[in-house]
Amino acid sequence: MPARASDLPPRAMPEEVGMSSERLALIGTAVNAEIAHGQLPGAVLVIARRGKLVYFETFGSRDKGAGAPMTSDAIFNIASMTKPMVAVGALQLYEQGKLLMDEPLAKYFPKFADMRVAVMDARKESIVETVPAARKITIQDLFRHTSGLIYGGRGTTAVHKLYPEGSSQAAAAMTGPEFIDHLSSRPLLYQPGTVWDYGFGLDVLGLVIEQLTEQSLGDYLQQNVWKPLGMTDTGFLIPPGNAARYAKALPTDPVTGSPQSMTPLTQKTKFECGGGCAASTASDYLRFALMLMNKGKYGDARILGPKTVEYMLSNQLGPEVKNLIVNGDPTRADYGFGLGLAVRTTPGIVRLMGSVGDFSWPGASGTNWWADPHEELAVVWMAHSPGPIRWKYRQMINALVYQAIVD
Repeated sequence: MPARASDLPPRAMPEEVGMSSERLALIGTAVNAEIAHGQLPGAVLVIARRGKLVYFETFGSRDKGAGAPMTSDAIFNIASMTKPMVAVGALQLYEQGKLLMDEPLAKYFPKFADMRVAVMDARKESIVETVPAARKITIQDLFRHTSGLIYGGRGTTAVHKLYPEGSSQAAAAMTGPEFIDHLSSRPLLYQPGTVWDYGFGLDVLGLVIEQLTEQSLGDYLQQNVWKPLGMTDTGFLIPPGNAARYAKALPTDPVTGSPQSMTPLTQKTKFECGGGCAASTASDYLRFALMLMNKGKYGDARILGPKTVEYMLSNQLGPEVKNLIVNGDPTRADYGFGLGLAVRTTPGIVRLMGSVGDFSWPGASGTNWWADPHEELAVVWMAHSPGPIRWKYRQMINALVYQAIVD
């Protein structure tokens, strides 16, 4: 009888799948030291290898102020970990022939038909003029962050100042139609297709999904991705009955000392932003990661065809594209990029251990995940550490997990 998608992989001792219990224990030592030093409120870490669950541990507090310990079913704001799920949803429509990679975005939103590109002064403090876009923004550009529709919060140029800071800020301030009007009236920072720079591509792609399916993005993903995979705690709104399970960040950033908090996602945003507005749990997202690593299938649920997943996880940045992925996440510098997530193209150079072909995309809230098909490894790290310290934990957890592989 095939496993149901609602089931987690069976538990196994680490030694059964080529990992060391003694070495895995170093993870708890390191994470608990961070919590003891006030650097991190709490976290959940889950590791699967060779089809078995070998590590599922909680650390610290879900709500430090209330003295509530972290629980394995804690809910997190996953921020940009929303993007790969939206990419999968769009690829389902691609498989059905309803969405094509080279289609112009203007087919769905005509206001993008005649975009212009900014020309700035030498210091990039003012826009001198705008010139016509050399080609249309395409659907592929949305998937791979080559549209020129950049996040305002990821730079200081005159063009950045015209854009919303990020996905969640845009969704809090504008409806979907207002968002489209806003973006389409701004000059692009780059000519479409020439530069990878972090931005609103997956938010716009989510609105394309809504137009094609005549459903909200959340309803579409619920029916076609989350429910089939048994992701019962993933969505754009945390229901009142689950609100107590939401993990809270430290009140102040441990590096900068500035106040910080995470949007709890217990109230609806003005539109369901595909770039960063979902909540999830460690076990839910593990199912999603394993589905991709298993070429589109998890348990008895097939979400995408194997060749579609292979295409999604292939580098989409040709030599003509300038790669500024460091602007999205410095720990992914020198990665390539597939459709909605980063893909490793080299065994060295990058700041993280792994294998050629591993894939990932983290969240600005502090959450992270990756899958390494060569090692048959999937890892989900859930923590609310939204400041610069999140980059430390991405590297630290990566090293601690890989050092535990002994076979």
